[in-house]
Amino acid sequence: MGRTLTVGVRTGAGLTAMALALTACGGGEKHEGANVDGKAEAGTPQLTITPGNGDGRAAPDAGVTVKVAGGTLDQVVVTRKGKPVEGEMSADKTTWQSRTLRPGSQYQVQASARSPKGKTASASSSFGTVKAGNELAITDVTPSSGKVGIGMPIMVAFNRAVGDRKAVEKALEVRSQKPAVGAWKWTDDQHVVFRTKNGTYWQPNQKITFSAKLSGVKSGKRTYGVADVDRSFRIGDAHMVTVNVKTHRLVVKKNGVKVNGWGISAGRGGRIRNGVDIYQTTSGVHLTMGKENPAIMTSEWMGVKPEDKANGGYKEVIPFAVRISDSGEYIHSMAATTWAQGRQNVSHGCVNSPPSKAEWYYGFSYIGDPVVITGTDRELPWDNGYGFYQMSWAKWLRGSALGQEVNTAG
Repeated sequence: MGRTLTVGVRTGAGLTAMALALTACGGGEKHEGANVDGKAEAGTPQLTITPGNGDGRAAPDAGVTVKVAGGTLDQVVVTRKGKPVEGEMSADKTTWQSRTLRPGSQYQVQASARSPKGKTASASSSFGTVKAGNELAITDVTPSSGKVGIGMPIMVAFNRAVGDRKAVEKALEVRSQKPAVGAWKWTDDQHVVFRTKNGTYWQPNQKITFSAKLSGVKSGKRTYGVADVDRSFRIGDAHMVTVNVKTHRLVVKKNGVKVNGWGISAGRGGRIRNGVDIYQTTSGVHLTMGKENPAIMTSEWMGVKPEDKANGGYKEVIPFAVRISDSGEYIHSMAATTWAQGRQNVSHGCVNSPPSKAEWYYGFSYIGDPVVITGTDRELPWDNGYGFYQMSWAKWLRGSALGQEVNTAG
């Protein structure tokens, strides 16, 4: 059970006296008080610190609360191993609340207050937080550094299932140098994704910072976050690729200006699996996911062994391949189909491009660049690769534990 420390200090003519009283913060427990001089001087501010001095099992998620009656707070300093702990002062300067605390750690508190008539009081507390029975930690953040495209989502993975998603989501912060509106969506118990609002992307050429103030956040029974995580990355120029499967054309724009374009050959269609034509290129908002040079492409993705030529088996080594989905779609070089590029769709679903153009795009593109494909009736599922913009904004918000938009400017 946590304890509360209440202190009044009177000052005057070189003499300081202190009255201390320890009281239980709940549960009906009683703790004997300690009174130094019998009473505090009338009009002296009364400071209350929770957890109280000597508490060894304070709740990390409750943090530190300092309150004053009969005055306003001058200063509150909470430290762990000599380093300060973040906190916020109320508008009326009568309450100070810290952030969550690291489990299994020792903390020190120093507070001072002043009455309207100038009388002062000070108080201190030293306590320990309860240890975590289970540790919640972030195992991966994508991206974690470097330069990425304007559509790049922030994807966070945890080491265990998150029970209290609201508490954890509150600890996640995204900041951009230029204004943006986005939201988090939990894709399962261990993964959460942040992206900008439909129809918008990150503004180009800026720094994005992700912070997870996870230490001390309670996500389940005896389960606490034990460490904060900070990552930053940069948004590069605004790259936008549009692909029209019907006209067999691909156009590349940089910061709104066309910088390249070429004829392509997309998926030929004609292979139905579970009611889906898997040889069709998917339409929708794709994001580039990675680069491979070369990429080894085989028919195993559709359940056919490469040596089974009668059923469409193949294995090919493809240079300058930029992945745009998890279902095996790439923008890549294909010298063997240059005769069809700009005229006819003959691929298994990829966007075949002239070798020189594919090599140029391979060097030009960032991970997270939007690639908008039109002209087929096979839609890219929102959970295929980085197809997150395929989900409506209303549905995306329903995947947030807090159900709210996030303004990242600041």
